[in-house]
Amino acid sequence: MKIHGAVLREKERPRPFAQSKPIALESLELDEPRPGEVLIRMTAAGVCHSDLSVVDGNRPRPLPMLLGHEGAGVVEKLGDGVDDLEIGQQVVTVFLPRCGECANCRTDGKLPCTPGSATNGAGTLPFDGHKVRLHDDTGAEVLHHLGASVFASHAVLNRASVVPVDDDVPASIAAVLGCAVLTGGGAVLNAGRPEPDDEVMIVGLGGVGMAALITALSIESAGVIGVDANPDKLVRAKELGAVEVFTPEQLGERKAPIVIECVGHPRAFETAFSATAVGGTTVTVGLPAPDAQSHITPVTLTAEARTVIGSYLGSAVPSRDIPVYAQLWREGKLPVEELISDTIGLNELNEAFDALSDGTVVRQVIDFEA
Repeated sequence: MKIHGAVLREKERPRPFAQSKPIALESLELDEPRPGEVLIRMTAAGVCHSDLSVVDGNRPRPLPMLLGHEGAGVVEKLGDGVDDLEIGQQVVTVFLPRCGECANCRTDGKLPCTPGSATNGAGTLPFDGHKVRLHDDTGAEVLHHLGASVFASHAVLNRASVVPVDDDVPASIAAVLGCAVLTGGGAVLNAGRPEPDDEVMIVGLGGVGMAALITALSIESAGVIGVDANPDKLVRAKELGAVEVFTPEQLGERKAPIVIECVGHPRAFETAFSATAVGGTTVTVGLPAPDAQSHITPVTLTAEARTVIGSYLGSAVPSRDIPVYAQLWREGKLPVEELISDTIGLNELNEAFDALSDGTVVRQVIDFEA
C-alpha cells in the first residue's frame, strides 16, 4: 500500500533543521504484514531524542531510514499467526521487541533482547532474517527505525513491537507511554527502586526526565528533586510537585539516595554521580555519543558503598509495564498529559527537531488525525 512517511537520507545536516531540512515527507510502498506482524494506522507519535540522535549523527544508523519509534495506532490488518489482537484495537509501539527466548530476555527487563537489538541496529524488522517492508518510488529499500518507523500514516511491525492499550487512553497519552514513560518511569521503578523514605533526584527534565519525575511523585516517595539547566523546566517541575529544584550550578552539596540521570551527556552523568548520597544509587538512562567520556573518582564507589546502574528502556518488559502506567494514568496518579508541550503535524518535524535540540520542549506529539 502507498503511505506517506518522514525519511532521513543524510545525517548531520547543519542547524537550524528548519532550513537544512534533513527530513522529507515521501510517498513509499509498504508491504503487507507477514506472519507474526501487524499493520497499524498511526494516530499519534512522539518526537524523541532517539530520533534526533539519528538526524544529528550521535547514533549512527544505516540510511535511508523512516524515523519514529514512540507511537500509538489502530490495528488494520493481522499477519498469519497473530491471534491475540483484533482489528480496530489500539496499540502502543515499543522500540525494543523481545523474542522471549534468548538469555537476555530471561533477565526480567534488565538486558535488551539480543536478536531484537541486532535488527534495530541493522534497520530491519524483527525477527525475519533482516528484511524490510518499505520501498521508495524507485523500488529501493528504506530502512526501519528501531523496528517501528512510526513517523508515517501506516506502519508494519512485529507483534512483539506492539502492546494493546484500551481505548479510554487518548492516542497522545498512549504514544508517550511507549518510550518516555516506559524509559523514565522504569528508571525509577525497575532500576532505582526507592524505598518509601527515599528522596529521588532527577537530573535532566526533558521528556524522559519529566516522566521519571511524575513516576517518582506517583509512588509518594519522601520527596522528588528536579535538576536542569533550563529555568523554565525547573518551574514546571515545581508545579508538578517537586519539593526542590536546582540548576547544576546551584546543587552544591545537595544529595539524594536515588539519582536518575536522563540527559545523555557526560557532564550530566558527572552531576548525577556527584549528587548521589553515601550508599546511594545512580541510574543512568541517557544515551550520549559513543565516544563521550565522563570522569568520576572510582574510590568513591568503594568507600561510600555506591551503586551505578545503566537502565535501557527503563529496564522494562513493555507488555508488563505499559498497562501499569496506563492504570496509574486512569487513577490520576500519573499526569502524562503534562509531558506534552505541543501537538504538531507530520510536516513540522524539522522544526520539531530544532526545538528538541534547543531543549525548549518536553514532548512534541504528532497528531495524525488533526
